[in-house]
Amino acid sequence: MILAFIGVVIGFVLLVKGADFFVDGSGSIAKKFNVPVFIIGMTIVAMGTSAPECAVSISASLHGSNGMAISNVIGSNIFNLLVVCGVCALFQPLVIKKATLKKEFPFSVLAAVILGIMGFVGMTVGHADGIILVVIFAFFLYWMVISAKRSMQAGEDIEAEEIKDLPMWKCLVFIGGGLVAIVVGGQIVVNCSETIARGFGLSETLIGLTICSIGTSLPELVTSVVAAKKNQAGMALGNVIGSNIFNILLVGGLASAISPITVNMNNIIDIILLIIISLYIMVLVWKKQLLTRTGGVSMLVIYAAYMVYICMREVL
Repeated sequence: MILAFIGVVIGFVLLVKGADFFVDGSGSIAKKFNVPVFIIGMTIVAMGTSAPECAVSISASLHGSNGMAISNVIGSNIFNLLVVCGVCALFQPLVIKKATLKKEFPFSVLAAVILGIMGFVGMTVGHADGIILVVIFAFFLYWMVISAKRSMQAGEDIEAEEIKDLPMWKCLVFIGGGLVAIVVGGQIVVNCSETIARGFGLSETLIGLTICSIGTSLPELVTSVVAAKKNQAGMALGNVIGSNIFNILLVGGLASAISPITVNMNNIIDIILLIIISLYIMVLVWKKQLLTRTGGVSMLVIYAAYMVYICMREVL
C-alpha cells in the first residue's frame, strides 16, 4: 500500500513535468514556423495542461476502469472551477472578459449537459458518443481560432502565452520525453490508484473524483497561482473554462471512443453538480465581470462541502 502511494506521487510528477516539457517543445516548434501565438495558446498549451487528465482517463478506459475515467474528467472540472479560480481570487480579484462570459462559459455548461444526456441515455457513453464529442470539440476549436483572428483584425488586445525559443533538437527531445512521461505517468497513477482503492475498499468513482482529479489538475493550479502572485491572473477563469471544455469533449470523447464508459447515477449527479456550480459562478461574476476574494472563499467552501459529500456518499 505504501508503494502504491509512492507510485501515485511519482506518476503525478511525471504527468506534470511531462506536460511542461511537451508544451515548451511544441510551442517552440510552432513559433519557429510562425504559427500565431494566440493559436498556440488555445491548442498546444491547452492540450499540454490537460494532458494529465487525458493520459489518466484513456489509461483507465483501456484498463476497463470506466468509473475512474469519467470521474477524473468530472472531478478535474469541478476542482478547476472551485479551487483553481478560488485560490487565485484570494491573491487578486479576477477580471473576466465579457466575451468569455458570453461564449466560452455557456459552451462549457452546454458540453457538460451533452455529456450528462449521453450518460443518462443507456447509462453508457459509447464509441459513437465519443466520436460526437471529439467532432464537437473540433468545431469549437475552429470557432475559437476564427473568433481570435477577427479580434486581432479588429485591433482588440489578445493576451497570449509566452513561448520559449528552444533549439530544434531540444524541441524534439522535450516533445518525445514529455509524451513518454505523460503516458508512463498516466499508467502508474491508474495502476497505483486501483491498488489503493482495493486496499481501502473504495470505489473507482471516489478515487477518480479525489486523488486522480486533484493530481491531474496540478498544472492548472500551479500555473494560475504563479500568475496570481505576479498580478497576471486576469485570464485564470477563462483558461479554466477552456480546459474544462477540453476535458469533457476531447478527453472524455477519446476515452469513450476507445472503450465505452459505463455511467452510474453518482456520475450523473456529479455532472448535474458541475452544471450547477458553473451556473453559480456565472451568476457570481456576471454583473461586475469580477471574481472577488469573497467569491473565491465561497467557492473553496463549496468544494470542501463537495468533498465531504462524496466521502459520505461512499460510506453510506
